[in-house]
Amino acid sequence: MDKILVRGGKTLSGTIPISGAKNAALTLIPCALLTEEPLTLRNLPRLADIDGFQHLMTQFGVSTGIQGKRPEDFGRVITFEATRLTGTVAPYDLVRKMRASILVLGPMVARAGEATVSLPGGCAIGNRPIDLHLKSLEALGAEIELAQGYVKAVAKGGRLSGGDYAFPVVSVGATENAVMAASLAKGTSRLSNAAREPEIVDLCNLLVAMGAEIEGIGTSELIIHGQERLNGATYKVMPDRIEAGSYACAAAITGGNVRLEGADGTDMASTLHALRNIGVVCEADKKGVTISANGPLRGVNLSTAPYPGLATDMQAQLMALLTMAEGASVLQETIFENRYMHVPELIRMGADIDTQGRTAIVKGVKSLTGAEVMATDLRASMSLVIAGLAAKGETQVRRLYHLDRGYERLEEKLQLVGADIERVGDD
Repeated sequence: MDKILVRGGKTLSGTIPISGAKNAALTLIPCALLTEEPLTLRNLPRLADIDGFQHLMTQFGVSTGIQGKRPEDFGRVITFEATRLTGTVAPYDLVRKMRASILVLGPMVARAGEATVSLPGGCAIGNRPIDLHLKSLEALGAEIELAQGYVKAVAKGGRLSGGDYAFPVVSVGATENAVMAASLAKGTSRLSNAAREPEIVDLCNLLVAMGAEIEGIGTSELIIHGQERLNGATYKVMPDRIEAGSYACAAAITGGNVRLEGADGTDMASTLHALRNIGVVCEADKKGVTISANGPLRGVNLSTAPYPGLATDMQAQLMALLTMAEGASVLQETIFENRYMHVPELIRMGADIDTQGRTAIVKGVKSLTGAEVMATDLRASMSLVIAGLAAKGETQVRRLYHLDRGYERLEEKLQLVGADIERVGDD
């Protein structure tokens, strides 16, 4: 197993290109199941999760073709073509490592009239049931059966009827599944208390480009007028607001000045707001965001929340930054109940953090010290890299398969701005 070595103390300076958004890409790819025509996605990040989802799509008879991009380039252009579906089952071996696999359920039952998907896996950051996925699809006319670790959905009469569903709590994945399914349903569907994340806007914009009719894009009430068929399209994946926020924290903790080329300041507004309160200078324009930190960092109170609130996917990275801030910070994690698994690892590096349920109290320290640490989930692993960039000595981060799920060639991008970081084989 590889590990990453980070030798702290370098001030980051320069430009980092921001990749296409992982969380958007994993929602856009299954849209290929909704049409017989080719779907070409540009700016797809080179990530383990994207490769895994591409492999899952071939399970259904979807052909894929990679265009143009050289291996040393960031991002890829891939065309997915589901002219004829040859299967409707997503097996356990392909689904167990990637929670996003559940997103094939809605489009598959909408197109083929049935779908069988293994219960998904992913990061162990808390209880993430799929009951809202299933209930929303039932509201659209699907019959759901759970048996032997699989979910089977069947459209009554061979095609979803459409319907109304009010989410009892905001759910990004369930909203995505329902929107895709409703786009090919017979009638008009209304989704209330829908998630509003930029990745859902990106999904809706792609579906519209494919011929879907959706009202209320970007709001909590979506009205989808089902179509008989959808066409293919060529579409560029939005920039990754979480990757951009992560590198912003990396720049800030080193007192650096880094340009996040291609980042969308509007999509990451809550992160930039938090950074500014911490004392970081953030300047956004149409082509990217510039981060600079040459003054003291300040402790703050932060709470995660559904969009437009602070993304739970930024909590660990901001916590790493706050370990070096003056005074105390209080973080509230409201989305997942088990998302402080990185805390013991940060404490190994000298951080002063106390957790009480979903609350973390971070008291800033003068310095961190490099240590051997273990990644516990995707965003937690990035928090350890961020801490390592400021720590004295060498930090070794193990279990890199978490990082590789969500950060495209992380060490190369950090090397571009002067970080002393490398990936090596584990002895």
